[in-house]
Amino acid sequence: MTGRPRRIVFLGTHGQHNIGDELLLETFLTQLGTQHHYVVNSYDPAFTLAQLAGRFTVTVIDTAADRARLLRALAGCDVLCFGGGSIIKELYASTGRNRYSTLLMILAIVTFTRRIARKPIAMLNVGVGPVRSPRGLRLARMILSQVDELTVRDEKSLTLCRSIGVEPRLATDAVFSVDAESLLGDDRASSDAEPAAASPGRVRVALNLNFDIENPAHWELFLSGLARALQSLDARHPIELHSLPMQTGFKQHDDAEVLDEFATRVPSIPFVRHELATPGDAARVIQKSDIVVAERLHAIVMASILGVPPFALAYDVKVRELAAMLRLERWSVDINAPFDAEELADRMADLIRERAAVAARVSETNANLRRKAQDNFDRARKWMAGPQARRRRPAERPDGS
Repeated sequence: MTGRPRRIVFLGTHGQHNIGDELLLETFLTQLGTQHHYVVNSYDPAFTLAQLAGRFTVTVIDTAADRARLLRALAGCDVLCFGGGSIIKELYASTGRNRYSTLLMILAIVTFTRRIARKPIAMLNVGVGPVRSPRGLRLARMILSQVDELTVRDEKSLTLCRSIGVEPRLATDAVFSVDAESLLGDDRASSDAEPAAASPGRVRVALNLNFDIENPAHWELFLSGLARALQSLDARHPIELHSLPMQTGFKQHDDAEVLDEFATRVPSIPFVRHELATPGDAARVIQKSDIVVAERLHAIVMASILGVPPFALAYDVKVRELAAMLRLERWSVDINAPFDAEELADRMADLIRERAAVAARVSETNANLRRKAQDNFDRARKWMAGPQARRRRPAERPDGS
């Protein structure tokens, strides 16, 4: 179903050089339809324009500098859409920002769109949480009560929404709708996306790390424990580490910086550094690996799509929920709490030995999630094509009353 072209303001965390976020953007615009005119926000407009060039009719506005232009776009659009990602959340202390800054920004946008511009609002396949404080929960309810079409990507998000009196539909992460061929078919991939063959006799381990964890006080203990675990693993199954930076640049302690520093902790293990720019770049490194050890949600999702067994370093609720969804409980560890490095090495060694069977189970689960994600997009396209004056509930005040 295509429907008539719509003017869609599509908002998210674009242009932060985060491969997962850029993959979400491409996935949503492709699935919602190339016939629409999109207004997309970006922290790096030139980067986002280059990413989408020639494939979509799109106007890119600067997230930080074009506030007035955003308001004009909201006033003139047919629908406002937030697509995927952890949209409704309190920020971790490790980000260095006010814990409510994202909630307050989104509240201002949805309230203007709903009450001033009087346009419908969709939040599709989003993550809700972590939101723990009474103020954060009030802000979340004020936002979500104004949304016309709301789907969440996991059970934890569904439970949190219900706890504040909002009833969404359960979906899944939008990237599960993408197949392996599409991930690997990115002809804009860099030359570094084709890793050389692994050293003879060594197991190739793609490693992703992300500084922004729930419990920043445990970060150093986590890195030390992971280094001990990988050294112990290397003594049993010689391994070669391949960096998988899902975010390079934009912020302090980005993935590439963290991985380079981590390499100095395991000097006896061969370490291959990769500079990745596109989802296709990341997909090629993952596909060439024997296992993936990752914090980032979309590194784990991509591994499951590509049939490479992942070990989840669960740094927050969304990754814990994903691990459960993919039946990876045995192949995950909560990195916000103490863990036994030798026991972690044991489980990684088991994953290496059992990787073919684990890959088959993950691929089977992924196939079911792909069908679900495609069904979600079918419904989203029908909603976009329907009468845009339709509301899920009568207009409410921002306090949800």
